[in-house]
Amino acid sequence: MTHKAKIIWEKQSTERFTDNKYSRRHRWIFDGGIEVAASSSPHVVPLPLSAENAVDPEEAFVASISSCHMLWFLSLAAKTRFMVEAYEDNAEGTMDKNEQGVIAMTSVVLRPRIRFGGEKTPTPVEIDKLHHLAHENCYIARSVKTQIQIVSTHTGRGDTDV
Repeated sequence: MTHKAKIIWEKQSTERFTDNKYSRRHRWIFDGGIEVAASSSPHVVPLPLSAENAVDPEEAFVASISSCHMLWFLSLAAKTRFMVEAYEDNAEGTMDKNEQGVIAMTSVVLRPRIRFGGEKTPTPVEIDKLHHLAHENCYIARSVKTQIQIVSTHTGRGDTDV
């Protein structure tokens, strides 16, 4: 199975490029036709050479881990007949020096907030098991060296914390 993304960058006519003062804005185009504005992170390359209103590779990395975990969690919850009404994750990645002393995405913390409905509400132990299985099954998590931590908040029906 192959997954493709097209990445397009073009030098602006007014840029010299060789002075390293060129726009890092570019586009990601995916197989379904979705186009995403992309750029280096303003934390890495200062504005205006980067774009705050575009996705940077570090954000995309964190989002792909979070999205993969969520999709597996939802699938596993459905198979065990737990009704998930809503799932929101405020995921966060940290860049730091790794064991080799070079900057890398060293950790990602997932903070899913899950609201369950229906008649069968999972216990905290069952929710932890779902997260564990989702992490084990997530292709992205299995593909990276980054430490991934899951700090889950779950609610029952309505907005009542369990």
